[in-house]
Amino acid sequence: MKVLLIKDVPNLGKAGEVKEVKDGYGKNFLIARGFAKLATPEVIAQWEKEQEERAKKEAQEIEELKKIKEKIESLKLIIRHKAGANGALFGAITNKEVAEELKKHGIDIDKKHIEIHPPIKQAGEYEIDIKLGHGIHAKLDLVVEAE
Repeated sequence: MKVLLIKDVPNLGKAGEVKEVKDGYGKNFLIARGFAKLATPEVIAQWEKEQEERAKKEAQEIEELKKIKEKIESLKLIIRHKAGANGALFGAITNKEVAEELKKHGIDIDKKHIEIHPPIKQAGEYEIDIKLGHGIHAKLDLVVEAE
């Protein structure tokens, strides 16, 4: 029996491959658990069409993320934070504060994608890494001013 693998199966193959397997293994394990479909010409054509659509959608997402990256990297974000007499901030600048400031500029980024290492506890200029997805990272110039 020929099956089209929908998901990666250890010791058998990767998703998208057509494999020849024994009837019982194919019906009772692979197809029953959703790892594969019977490899008919219609199923294979549908799989290829879905892969093309997925690739187009991913290409569109990457283009949008590149535009967001350019917008972030051209921006110089200023955050004012309460500070003591010696310039040390009361508390640290959090990724939530950075996400809220970006939202004011029309850029909606989840705070979990903003990495601040080491924590910002002094006024000054910093560069922050923002993960946008699909391996695209943006560098944000952040200026922290003491109030």
